[in-house]
Amino acid sequence: MTINVGVLTAGGDNPGLNAALRGLGKSASYVYDLQLIGFYDGFRGLLHDRHIMLDESALSGILTLGGTILGTSRDKPSKMLVGGKIQDMRGAMVETYKKHHLDVLVCIGGGGTQKNAFSLMDKGLNILTLPKTIDNDIANTDVTLGFDTALGIATEAIDRLHSTAHSHHRIIMVEIMGHNAGWLALGSGISGGADVILIPEIPYNPESIAQAILERSRSGKHFSIIAVSEGAMSMEDRKREKQLLADKDAAKEKKDKEKAKAALEEFYSGQAGRTMKLSRDLERLTGLESRVTILGYVQRGGTPSARDRLLGSELGTTAAALITEGVHGMMVAIKGQEVKPVPLKSVVNKRRLVPPDHIWVETARRVGTCLGD
Repeated sequence: MTINVGVLTAGGDNPGLNAALRGLGKSASYVYDLQLIGFYDGFRGLLHDRHIMLDESALSGILTLGGTILGTSRDKPSKMLVGGKIQDMRGAMVETYKKHHLDVLVCIGGGGTQKNAFSLMDKGLNILTLPKTIDNDIANTDVTLGFDTALGIATEAIDRLHSTAHSHHRIIMVEIMGHNAGWLALGSGISGGADVILIPEIPYNPESIAQAILERSRSGKHFSIIAVSEGAMSMEDRKREKQLLADKDAAKEKKDKEKAKAALEEFYSGQAGRTMKLSRDLERLTGLESRVTILGYVQRGGTPSARDRLLGSELGTTAAALITEGVHGMMVAIKGQEVKPVPLKSVVNKRRLVPPDHIWVETARRVGTCLGD
């Protein structure tokens, strides 16, 4: 009996998404008796029933393409802007699910998508998810789809900036994505031979960074490359953040809660230009010119790496196999050399951060890289 499967991609676009769709769709038609319906633009497509049958012709030639043929959005099913108002639209999504007689809905996305998919489980939908994000910060999986491609792009950028830093005797700061996890900056910083790597998990002291740069100058190395994660924060700012979070948690009255929340939001909005501020601080402390390069969305665009194509294929085909076994309420995860399901409940509202004793951290320190502390 044919099993009807819906699939959507949500959150930011990502290298390897099409490989996952292809893996799911190809195995659905060649090995398993599954009919695959793709919904455009994430959960909004599910709401408005904008769909396409993902047959062999729709999946042909997409393995090497970046982004996602289904499109994406950051809509939250329980808080969507519809008709000028924020509304809970999960009920309407349930109707679309029932209209197509779906047996399971596959949601491919990052931490927010995992949480949103979990909220649809509360409405009775059978859900299976796949982990994708260049941040590599989804809990309960060793790696996420898209990370390897972004890692390669960031590493290549650092490689290319070495010649400019060396020629002009400058400090070159490379701001790398990753949200509040340092995997991308740490991995590319080590791979690209950065002299300083700053990640959110290890608050930095500008004077410690300046001292490391000056020691390089005294040894005849008149340039430095700094790989800085967009979420990296100084020790002083991290202390301030902890205090504001504590104030927010301690607030009892509604008025006090709103005041504490506003103070925290003001703090975060003021953090937007911290890489530029650090650049100016290092110029003052070292006497060297400093320049900032922000890689931005370049990191998650373009052709997926061979590893991400392979990973997407593994995740997609495993999802198809699990669906035929009646498995749902799970995320398809990478555990060592295995692809296996883990309870979606164990993933939501969690974030996989870089542990202070991780081998990458130890590796960076052993080759003399300054981590800012």
